[in-house]
Amino acid sequence: MELQVFIEIDEMINSLAQLIKKSSQEAISTRGQFNFVLSGGSSPKRLYELLASEPFKNSMDWPNIYFFFGDERYVPENDSQRNSLMAKETLFDRLNISDSNIFMVDTTYSPSKAAQNYNKTINLHFNNKPVHFDFILLGLGDNAHTASLFPFTSVLDETKPTVKSIFVDELDMYRITMTAPMINRARQIAFLVFGKDKADAVSHVVLKTKYWPQHYPAQLISPRKGELFWFLDIEAGSLIRPKMENKG
Repeated sequence: MELQVFIEIDEMINSLAQLIKKSSQEAISTRGQFNFVLSGGSSPKRLYELLASEPFKNSMDWPNIYFFFGDERYVPENDSQRNSLMAKETLFDRLNISDSNIFMVDTTYSPSKAAQNYNKTINLHFNNKPVHFDFILLGLGDNAHTASLFPFTSVLDETKPTVKSIFVDELDMYRITMTAPMINRARQIAFLVFGKDKADAVSHVVLKTKYWPQHYPAQLISPRKGELFWFLDIEAGSLIRPKMENKG
């Protein structure tokens, strides 16, 4: 695990974008494509905007990059709450990404069917071979959830690398999410977290002074063979700062 804390958010975003660029170049050179799982929420918006601008806009091999979503809200396609809608507006449209390179969750089906279909779509893309995404971007909630792995939900007990639907009581909403075993098969995973309200969750997940993934679901994220990165601003990393490499 590599931990980095930044004084300036812009520097943090740029550093993460550089890592994504390098990872994409290595994946495309080695395997011919880069399979990139995006995160929702507000945190990655500035990252997507940066990737869609210079110098990244014209220095990445976008036709060979394929986009997926670690989780999705069970709402209509054009609903403002959709993770994919934010990515579409800030990244896909600006780069004219082909629809064939974007894999969104189809919520016209029931929640369970939508999850099954998305899992099938993923497996077909990987030619029904073991699914190993090249890069998965994750956020972290102040309750230590990541993707839609929420505290004390049944999906936390899932042992298969798959996609599941889950009803989140505190949100009164269904979510579609990759399970922790699927996420943990990735070659690289990066958490992007900023804000003082995330500091307590970060400390519980990173330090694991008490391993209790039912309460702190992001503790489940531990790649089997891949690399794990944490990109934190100084406020999010304030409770574990002595253990981190300071940047900025």
